[in-house]
Amino acid sequence: MNKKIFAPIILMTAMLLSACSTAPKTTSMLDQARMDYQAAQNNPNVLTLAPLEMRQADIAMNEANKAAKENESTDKIDRLAYIAKQKIGVAQELTKQKQAEAAVADAAKARDQIRLEQRTNEADRAKMQADQAKAQADQARLAAQIAQGEASEAQRKAQEEQAKALEMQNRNAALESQLAELQTKVTVRGIIITLGDVLFGVDQAKLTPDGMRTVQKLATVLQNNPQRTVLIEGFTDNTGSQAHNQDLSERRAAAVRSALVLMGVSRDRVLTKGYGESYPAVENDTAQNRQLNRRVEIVLSDANGNIGQR
Repeated sequence: MNKKIFAPIILMTAMLLSACSTAPKTTSMLDQARMDYQAAQNNPNVLTLAPLEMRQADIAMNEANKAAKENESTDKIDRLAYIAKQKIGVAQELTKQKQAEAAVADAAKARDQIRLEQRTNEADRAKMQADQAKAQADQARLAAQIAQGEASEAQRKAQEEQAKALEMQNRNAALESQLAELQTKVTVRGIIITLGDVLFGVDQAKLTPDGMRTVQKLATVLQNNPQRTVLIEGFTDNTGSQAHNQDLSERRAAAVRSALVLMGVSRDRVLTKGYGESYPAVENDTAQNRQLNRRVEIVLSDANGNIGQR
């Protein structure tokens, strides 16, 4: 009975011992190599930066695992595991070295980029300053041109005013020379030229030859001074009726105007007015005074064509 119970137990124990004797061996060195290898495999940088070294580590690790699987001696397994561990270490160190070199290169590249950006910024600032200086110079040049133009314009206007003043002086001098041949007087209304009674027919509105010559001189004055106009005023003494005297004064003023127009003076530059007995030059108390009152006065306008009111 007891023999039957112990026989299966002995058989199972033998089987277990046999199974244990066929299981792969391992050592602490091999376990460390395996952990280092797994860590290297899990690091993508090692696979990327040290592919040749990892290939050598793969071969060494496979040899160590093969020795363990074939139950080689512990010394051999440890030796192969040590070699694999060293190659794994070489791959890891090379990876660190390349990472450090890459970091240095990146740092240098970053420094170069920073320097490039600094130089670019300095160039941009210099260009901006140059542009600003150019803009300021352009503004200054434009301001100078404007100032010069304004000065030139002011000088031109001053020269024009001087020329106009000189021309006016020359015209006034010429006018004075021309009027010197006529009986003129200067009043607040302007220059007045008087045509006496002797320049007309007795009690008539027809100019005598002497009267025509006098009017011709006046026409020459007006032609040489186109900016001036005239007002022709007729007067009589108090002899005869007021109606007759009024009519005679108007006809004599109109006769002078007609003569001026025939001599080339524009009609719109000549106005007429008859006053009859009004506004006597002197009292009508003598024949000589009455002759002085029988007259035609021609009022010459100023340089702007203005004639003062009576």
